Amino acid sequence: MPEFPTHEYDVLIIGAGGAGLRAAVEAAGQGVTVGVICKSLLGKAHTVMAEGGAAAALANVDERDGWRVHFADTMRGGQYLSNWKMAEIHAKEAPDRIRELEAWGALFDRTEDGRILQRNFGGHAYPRLAHVGDRTGLEMIRALQDHGVHQGIDFQMECTVTRLLLAGGRVVGAFAYDRDRGRFRVFHAKAVVVATGGLGKAFRITSNSWEGTGDGHALAYEAGAELLDMEFVQFHPTGMVWPPSVRGILVTEGVRGEGGVLRNSEGERFMFDNVPELYKSQTADTEEEGWRYCTGDPNARRPPELLTRDHVARSILKEVEEGRGSPHGGAFLDIAWLREKIPNHADHIKRKLPSMYHQFKQLADLDITEEPMEVGPTTHYAMGGVRVDAETQMSVVPGLFAAGECAAGLHGANRLGGNSLSDLLVFGMRAGEHAARFARENGLEGLDDAAVAGAAEAALAPFEGDQTAGENPYQIQYDLQDIMQDRVGIIRDGSKLESALEGIAQLRARAKAASAPGSREYNSGWHTALDLGHLLTVAEAIARAALEREESRGAQTRDDFPDKDPEWGKVNLVLTKGESGQMEIERVPIPPITEDLAQIIEEMG
Repeated sequence: MPEFPTHEYDVLIIGAGGAGLRAAVEAAGQGVTVGVICKSLLGKAHTVMAEGGAAAALANVDERDGWRVHFADTMRGGQYLSNWKMAEIHAKEAPDRIRELEAWGALFDRTEDGRILQRNFGGHAYPRLAHVGDRTGLEMIRALQDHGVHQGIDFQMECTVTRLLLAGGRVVGAFAYDRDRGRFRVFHAKAVVVATGGLGKAFRITSNSWEGTGDGHALAYEAGAELLDMEFVQFHPTGMVWPPSVRGILVTEGVRGEGGVLRNSEGERFMFDNVPELYKSQTADTEEEGWRYCTGDPNARRPPELLTRDHVARSILKEVEEGRGSPHGGAFLDIAWLREKIPNHADHIKRKLPSMYHQFKQLADLDITEEPMEVGPTTHYAMGGVRVDAETQMSVVPGLFAAGECAAGLHGANRLGGNSLSDLLVFGMRAGEHAARFARENGLEGLDDAAVAGAAEAALAPFEGDQTAGENPYQIQYDLQDIMQDRVGIIRDGSKLESALEGIAQLRARAKAASAPGSREYNSGWHTALDLGHLLTVAEAIARAALEREESRGAQTRDDFPDKDPEWGKVNLVLTKGESGQMEIERVPIPPITEDLAQIIEEMG
């Protein structure tokens, strides 16, 4: 076997976003050696694109809030498919994680009396999102990096993991390569945490950047972990659809939290006509009441634009399908209308939403203080991911942990806005804590030389054979994105999903013949060819689970099964790699909720 540079740690963390950094900080604080691999540059994690805030029941703006309300909101938003133990832990621990981040230097916006300010967000009963203007994720990453850099954590940037290494029935490290020079590296560890984020690049229109290729999902699956809830992909209702220079870029839910409204081509606020029975008692039925809610009136109900993301996205599509959409297939999101309510409204918007204003002014010459944005659903977030233990975040593979977007359980059928950032902190901390404990209690298992050699051989496959006759990896990815966007998007049906699975199987065969002419240095075609395996795995998992779940619930909408089925509300779908190498799916009953938590849900309506 060739000699590759080998790095040895107690805990190896793959991913340097909010979850990965929080896990690294916690593990290092436990006194173990920690290495962090990031696919891009440190500080360029997808977490920085999370703008609106982190959900935590601090009750700084409305004293009626508390962990019980947050727990009930999360369960309702997840359509009761959420892991109720994770939802309880998250709701209870999120406030402490926010205060902790503040103590480490995070500069949150403030109330008049100096406490952390909180804003309204879809699906939350009270103003709950701790925020820094509309740059919350960026501030979180800054604070975590500043705190972590003093703890002796070893960072490996622009490094991509292609395979997890197993030996002795547990994970023992990872095989990776430098993205610039193409040189292989071996990482040897007692415990591994995958915190690689999402999978949006499996779709054509997405808010995700190039790194979101489902690496953590696929790496864990190939290593023997279970994938959970993969049918539930969140399409954020407000991604830009025009002009082309900003297509897919997210417009934070904070715009609606600060008073932005959705209108169709006829100028109507159509969301008032699209309030489901479940939320009617909590939703304003007049424009004036909705505005009072946005100004902090505790007696007002929230505007319909702040319903859950899955519902708002479907409502926009309904307007488009019925001929009332915007010129480019979306709706109009208008915050400029605040000129009717606030003196110097432009200054107010720039202060509350500085990134939104500057981003669209610079990239699209669009002044959001004067004209509406043209928005529509964009692939945003994966509720599905690695199935983990609620307390420890460990998968069924000993020593393999997961946290953040590539882990599953908390969000169920639909994530509430803002829950992702507090999720990163709560379960990133737990993953780091328990990975460090596992490392202290278990010795360093030896590497399997054959496994390392096999990983190297697989990574070099795109350079083998006739380079002129091989498949173009970019074209395969484009074809996959078309299949997923058109057949596994917001509105699904059985025939489209079956067709998607057939198409994915054909693309998998083509991917085996993908070639990357040139050398290993600075070869983006090679990177794309290696990403294809991960993308095809998560695409198949999404389509297979969506086909299996014959109902509409949360982010899963089936035209051929338009209603919720109570029986489907009792099970989660779990996918595993069978002995034959084929993806297998199982319906796993949801454990009965404890009486005290059931009582909380009942009390909260």
